[in-house]
Amino acid sequence: MEDYIVKLMVFSVAAWSTLFVAIRKIAFPKRPFDFCNRLVSTAHAFLAVALAFSSIQDWSCPVCPLASKSSPKQMQTLAVTVGYLIYDLVCCQFDKQVKLDNSVHHLVSIIGLVAGLFYQRCGSEMVAALCITEISSPFLHSRELLKELGYRNTDLNFAADIAFAVIFTVARMIGGPYLSYVTLTADNPFLIKAMALGLQLVSGFWFYKIVRMIIFKLSTRSLSIKNQ
Repeated sequence: MEDYIVKLMVFSVAAWSTLFVAIRKIAFPKRPFDFCNRLVSTAHAFLAVALAFSSIQDWSCPVCPLASKSSPKQMQTLAVTVGYLIYDLVCCQFDKQVKLDNSVHHLVSIIGLVAGLFYQRCGSEMVAALCITEISSPFLHSRELLKELGYRNTDLNFAADIAFAVIFTVARMIGGPYLSYVTLTADNPFLIKAMALGLQLVSGFWFYKIVRMIIFKLSTRSLSIKNQ
């Protein structure tokens, strides 16, 4: 792995940690720990998607060239995200509730991305995976941020729920399987293939939970409307 990539990952960990401390101590000192962390996560999601889009080499085939040497821009994009994932994995251990599925997702992602950076290959596939996994994140976090701001059980919060569910489904359950297929069938290292499969399995588990959440929300909303 290139020295500048290692330094960028270390810098990224420090930068996201500093941003969290600034939000927690200066901007929103009275808001909960999770609220502040979700603001950092939202900022990363926007930055990660923007960097990923800018590093795509061929828009006619965003996952091409397959199993090829990663470009410097792709490696830098992935290094920034690895730094964020390390920060978030550690940060979440200090929250009131440690979620096992979230920790597993972070570990799988970190191992896979670091493997790609070590091999300096599969940049196209991993950048595409970054787009797929992060594009729904702002809507995921907006749901909880709106609740903290007093918009629980409102039309705005319901719209955020639906937007998240739709974007997650399209990205993870349509784009995800396709990306997993091309990654598994290309001449990629075993660890990269294992990461692709692992992320898709995690996405499937979360999709199941999201479907249950939407069904509950719709049934609750229907009962509320009938009782008015």
